[in-house]
Amino acid sequence: MRLTEPTTPVLRTRRLVLRAPRMEDAPDIARHLNNFEVSGNLARVPFPYHLSDARAWIRSRQGQTQPGEANFTIEVDGMGYVGHLGFHMQGEEPGVGYWLGRPFWGKGIMSEAVEAAINWLFSASDFATIRSGVFYFNAASLAIQTKLGFTETGRSSLLCLARGAEVEHIDTQLTRERFQHMRQASRS
Repeated sequence: MRLTEPTTPVLRTRRLVLRAPRMEDAPDIARHLNNFEVSGNLARVPFPYHLSDARAWIRSRQGQTQPGEANFTIEVDGMGYVGHLGFHMQGEEPGVGYWLGRPFWGKGIMSEAVEAAINWLFSASDFATIRSGVFYFNAASLAIQTKLGFTETGRSSLLCLARGAEVEHIDTQLTRERFQHMRQASRS
């Protein structure tokens, strides 16, 4: 894999700033993830979620410099911290996961953030495919992935820490070619 950027960059969109998480983000992270409507949609997030959890998570992300492991705090102009998205390696391919604080749902923020981060990842690496997925009940997150060109590859069972149970998961993937095609189609 070719790397063109050694660290997580700052990405800017029309209304967002995506940047590496910092320790001062911990209170906002804890506040938003200590809402079961948010944490119950995520695999690796416990509930309740404490400030100490947020601090430990931020410490675990420091030093992540490869594109397939990059993490981005999402800030909205005039609102500040609203959520997070990050890449994590799943074998030879990156996966992408994301969450948004409950007060910010339904505003198109996550679609804008995920598109910018995926565009950066494909520009900063030779990855051909990105993996993701959603729990079967998370229609809003699946709609984001569909809009960006992800396709369903199957179903699996995934442990949801907040729910303390295995939950049906819709597995998805996005190829570089499909992403570029979807971006071109949305601009015409």
